[in-house]
Amino acid sequence: MKSPLTLFPDSCAVMAPQYMGSLAYYAVMAAYGRVIVDASMRYDKRFKSAHRCEIASTHGLMRLTVPVGKTAHSGRGWDSVPVSDHGDWWSDHVVSLESAYGRTPFFEYYFDRLRPWLVRPKGISVSELDAAIDREIRQMLHLPAEVSYDIADAPDCAIDLRRGLPEVATVPYYQVRAGRLGFIPGLSIVDLIFNMGPESPLILKKMMER
Repeated sequence: MKSPLTLFPDSCAVMAPQYMGSLAYYAVMAAYGRVIVDASMRYDKRFKSAHRCEIASTHGLMRLTVPVGKTAHSGRGWDSVPVSDHGDWWSDHVVSLESAYGRTPFFEYYFDRLRPWLVRPKGISVSELDAAIDREIRQMLHLPAEVSYDIADAPDCAIDLRRGLPEVATVPYYQVRAGRLGFIPGLSIVDLIFNMGPESPLILKKMMER
């Protein structure tokens, strides 16, 4: 895949961790020359995107949630909140992704790169899971940004986007069930990757062009 044009090559953005982050998340990430993902950002149960993503299932919008351990509370960072092994959630996520995207043009080319992280967790934190999947996704997209997961690396001039991303344009793209379900915006980046493959960075670039 070709890298999208970096709109702010000399700027640094601080972003929150996301599980299989949204299209908007990666459109913004692609626009900056440097990104700090704050793995130690304080746990907040209202901040669902750290352990939840949305995909387009055979019936429409579907949420995939990674359960967190009972020790999670507001005094800890996401880097110390453990991923729970309750309910074999990883198996549910694999089955859901296979069902939702098994017939998309690029599923077979990319899914096996995510599969190693969709297994029974062994002492892994939410931030560690998010970071591992994020690294793989950025490689799939060939995103050029320099990314760190340590907030101590953030320069004083960094733009803080942890509590909200800038508005991005909605750019319709091919979705395998759009004829029946209509176009569904705002999904996980995997929806774009499985449907559009090498053209994905072009869509991300258009989302930031206003």
